Amino acid sequence: MSPKEPLPVPEQPAAPAPANPAASGSGAVSEPGAAASGARGKSGGAHRATAWPEARAAAVRAGSTARTGREPSCVPLGQALGRVLAEPLAALTDLPPFDTSAMDGWAVVGPGPWAVREEGAVLAGHAPVVVPAEGEAVRIATGARVPPGTTAVLRSEHSRTERAERAERTDRTEGTERAERTESAELKEPTEPSEPTEPARPAGAAASADRPGPVPAAPLLLHALREVVPGQDIRPRGQECGAGDELLPEGIVVTPAVLGLAAAAGYDELRVRPRARVEILVLGDELLSTGLPREGLIRDALGPMLGPWLEALGAEVLGTRRIGDDAEALYAAVTGSPADLVVTTGGTASGPVDHVHQVLDKAGATLLVDGVKVRPGHPMLLAALGGRRHLVGLPGNPLAAVSGLLTLAEPLLAALTGNALSEGRSPVEGDVHGHPHDTRLVPVVRPGGRAVPLRYNGPAMLRGIAAADGLAVVPPGGARSGQELTVLDLPWPAAGAVPVQGACFT
Repeated sequence: MSPKEPLPVPEQPAAPAPANPAASGSGAVSEPGAAASGARGKSGGAHRATAWPEARAAAVRAGSTARTGREPSCVPLGQALGRVLAEPLAALTDLPPFDTSAMDGWAVVGPGPWAVREEGAVLAGHAPVVVPAEGEAVRIATGARVPPGTTAVLRSEHSRTERAERAERTDRTEGTERAERTESAELKEPTEPSEPTEPARPAGAAASADRPGPVPAAPLLLHALREVVPGQDIRPRGQECGAGDELLPEGIVVTPAVLGLAAAAGYDELRVRPRARVEILVLGDELLSTGLPREGLIRDALGPMLGPWLEALGAEVLGTRRIGDDAEALYAAVTGSPADLVVTTGGTASGPVDHVHQVLDKAGATLLVDGVKVRPGHPMLLAALGGRRHLVGLPGNPLAAVSGLLTLAEPLLAALTGNALSEGRSPVEGDVHGHPHDTRLVPVVRPGGRAVPLRYNGPAMLRGIAAADGLAVVPPGGARSGQELTVLDLPWPAAGAVPVQGACFT
């Protein structure tokens, strides 16, 4: 196929386009050729290209039809990422399931100051072992179940503790004072006969009253440094939801956050819609899988790119096979594939080894879209293989293949799995060159919400799309600066800061 894309001839009324094995012969329209009237026939007549919006609508209808009869299944949480909920996610329990502490600190009862219960703490994952009474406090950890009767949780940083002053002295202090009084009395002249002395005690037998005993610790008091409001820093049971509440509707894509919510709400598995199974067939004898290009051979850029891209769209990629330019091998691969969607690369035009139309006719397929009025990517196609299976034929040029992926494959997969297409609207920065009759898809970045076209956007180029966060849909005739355009989102975050690029269309 040639990368050039001359202007199309005026279009004629639409007509059905049955696949034909003779399509690869002379007289058929190639990727750079213009859209022509008439259905592709056994005589080698030209096919009619479909307007870009109509082609996307046809892909959505095909996916919606194929979705009929596909039954949901239950999968463990660990396998549900990226799947689509087949039913609303309803809470199986209250969240939180009991009153819990929102902070590390103290569970307090009644007004302060509070006497601290020092014999234990209330920890997350354990039933309270200490239940404070009125005027008491106990240590509590974040996430721990609040003891019954708790007034509030006082944060550690909003409190202070101190030992209370004792009213009486310890036994040790009293003994010392008695000894000092006795010594003072002995120094004075006696005025009265001394009293009889106390009989001597056996050796080692000291009076228990004179023996210093253990000093009991003064009670620990807790003081609040800020006003304490009843219920503060307590997450009440059911604060987020009650059992049976709908948390998410059907049709939501399962993200990591959805997995966390489902686990918190009591789920071990989720009921999800079936994924679309996709197989990729890479055509072309000129493609290398390793090494540098040489002697007319080039690296295969689509094989490494399409699988992850389709997985990012939610598909289950069964595999990527390299077929070459072998019509019999292609026929066997297409008819023998168990995939819901077969994606081919190259071979959709009318070159001497472009076998896709021939294979589709031999397989009894029905062409739903045979060429699209879009640049790049004009010779893309969509066919029904029977049994609710479909084939999307992508052009061989890399950016043209991306155009076909977003025009036909993504809308079909979205309808098949119940996903919504991801796109938005942004004003374009600067005038954008347009094709006189066809839609253009241009890689853009959107700093500050404005779509900035990137330079390298020719059909054989990937440098622009690799830095882009979307493809702007430029209508026939182009767009003026500030005009709002539809932007097709890419299924991954933006690549980051991209240097300003000039115009480059080839």
